[in-house]
Amino acid sequence: MFWLMSDPTRLRIILACLAEPSPVGEMAERIGISASLASHHLRLLRAARLLQAERRGRQVLYAVTDGHIRSMLSDMVDHVAEGEAEGESAPPASP
Repeated sequence: MFWLMSDPTRLRIILACLAEPSPVGEMAERIGISASLASHHLRLLRAARLLQAERRGRQVLYAVTDGHIRSMLSDMVDHVAEGEAEGESAPPASP
């Protein structure tokens, strides 16, 4: 799960689906990637059960529906935002 989220594009896709269900084209446009690339990443995220798909007419909407995943991601985003608000810098990388 963490390996999948370590890719910046996949993480942006997951975060885009956190607030509300999103169709592929809208999500791809919002994060600046092609729809085919978004679909590729979505397939991996669905297989890992990080996202779920729901068909509404001709559209498929993707969302984070698992409460544990939603809570973990929300906490992670809040934690990063706290550090930025306090002006913290990233700790130096270990050799």
